[in-house]
Amino acid sequence: FFFTQKTAYAMLRSLVGSEMCIRDSLNLQAEEIKRITVGNKDAKITIIAFESLTCSHCANFHKNVYPQLKEEYLDTGLAKIEFRHFPLDIAAFNASKVSQCKNDGNSDILESLYANQQKWVKGSSIQEANKNLQKFLKSEGFSIDFDTCINNKEIEDFVLNDRIDGAKNFKVNATPTIIINNEKFEKTLNYKNLKKALEKLI
Repeated sequence: FFFTQKTAYAMLRSLVGSEMCIRDSLNLQAEEIKRITVGNKDAKITIIAFESLTCSHCANFHKNVYPQLKEEYLDTGLAKIEFRHFPLDIAAFNASKVSQCKNDGNSDILESLYANQQKWVKGSSIQEANKNLQKFLKSEGFSIDFDTCINNKEIEDFVLNDRIDGAKNFKVNATPTIIINNEKFEKTLNYKNLKKALEKLI
């Protein structure tokens, strides 16, 4: 979509420079921006989902796996999930910034973007993609200042730091990638396999 993954990654990296520079400069901003999290914050099980908002497999995860996961583990207090950003193209990068824009830790915008991915993931240029994304958000009733949001440097750094952290610490190279209590989930991502892994930790 718009760019190859290799080109998109190079563009994302060029925005921020070296990994060391990012990690040195983003500790404060990371504390100021609230992670999108669902579930009991004190749960024994922590699930981390590295995702790209233009990724169809990520949308399928939210449609086919996440509802059961939420019902059986998140809503019951057994686990929590942290949604982390691993944008594979510039459209996903901007959508990630939008999902963090309200800075309230709420997943409503994120969930809506995945549930309606085909409505906004379209266009032949980033300008057209932004226009479609902005139009979609307005149609869904999300009141955010789009231009201010996608140009917010703190949110931008937060999103990029997620991506670099995922690649460096968890060897993330595709989306979605699931981490359970700091261990990478290596099996086919369906609810049956995920449930088996979670039950071992309860």
